[in-house]
Amino acid sequence: MPENFINQIINYYNDGPWIVQICIVIFLVLLATFIEHKFLDRLHKKLKTTGTHWDHAFLEALRKPLVVFFWVIGLTIILKILKIQTGLVLIDHIQTYRKILIIILFAWFVIRFIRISESNIIEKRLKSGESFDRTTINAITKLLRLCALIICALVIIQTLGFSISGVLAFGGIGGIAIGFAAKDLLSNFFGGLMIYLDRPFNVGDWIRSPDRNIEGTVEEIGWRLTKIRTFDKRPLYIPNAIFANIAVENPSRMTNRRIKQTIGVRYEDANKMDAIISEIKTMLQEHEDIDTRQTLIVNLNTFAPSSLDFFIYTFTKTTNWIRYHEVKQDVLLKVLAVIDKHGAECAFPTSTLHIQNNQQLPS
Repeated sequence: MPENFINQIINYYNDGPWIVQICIVIFLVLLATFIEHKFLDRLHKKLKTTGTHWDHAFLEALRKPLVVFFWVIGLTIILKILKIQTGLVLIDHIQTYRKILIIILFAWFVIRFIRISESNIIEKRLKSGESFDRTTINAITKLLRLCALIICALVIIQTLGFSISGVLAFGGIGGIAIGFAAKDLLSNFFGGLMIYLDRPFNVGDWIRSPDRNIEGTVEEIGWRLTKIRTFDKRPLYIPNAIFANIAVENPSRMTNRRIKQTIGVRYEDANKMDAIISEIKTMLQEHEDIDTRQTLIVNLNTFAPSSLDFFIYTFTKTTNWIRYHEVKQDVLLKVLAVIDKHGAECAFPTSTLHIQNNQQLPS
């Protein structure tokens, strides 16, 4: 609101008691907020037909900052009235305070707009079933919010009369000392930045590390910490700098799951092994849940102490953990059925004791 408009309001009601003037200002602010609420509601209903989420995010982000803006202007008028009536020295800087509050309100609006737009984009992609990278969206919006805060702080500093170049120069000198003091914080920050750039995993991925006792589902990737939910539902908070020094597996990005199983058959059934292996291999090749484009091996592997061991090496089409075990169970049951069909049996550890005929057992 222009400065001359504020002065016109004060001069118009200057003849009445100052309490009445303040009550009139409060009434005008309440009226303005009421009109703003009704106007934005009607505008929101009309914009529903556009099908875009940007205008919705703009209106939602504008609501609260605009209400506070009206109260800032009203408070400015009230303070000027009090200055005229009381002559308080603290009220001499009303204009500077008002500018700072308006800058903060604008930054608040920008941050709300970014946050609401992020939620709308993710919600729209989920409803439409489109594939998207939530980690990238989160990283971009966090960077935009950080930029808004930095710009807001610099503008406030300049509004207060300080030189931005001097502040930046001091920041360059003091940044060295701060860098040593906050070494771990900075390493975690850049670790988070590398996660966003390299994207070894995203939110929702199942990850594990063979170097550390880390395994679970990624719930959140922050600038300092990454939150992982372990399989026993405990939250695990990992500093981002850790990921720069360990190997990380991402099973969520596997293309297939492997079935690797060794099965032993009795030595008495050695003459049936060739037919058993051949039929099991055919069964796997015809199985609808086995990916025949991948490696498929069924071969006699070794002469074990109590069995003839053959192994199965193949891959399922699914990567889903539950479905994988259902397919594996079906395959193993069919393997047992093939062994039984040929009149053979699976081996188990046995020991044979040989006794000479002329040797007398102790009584």
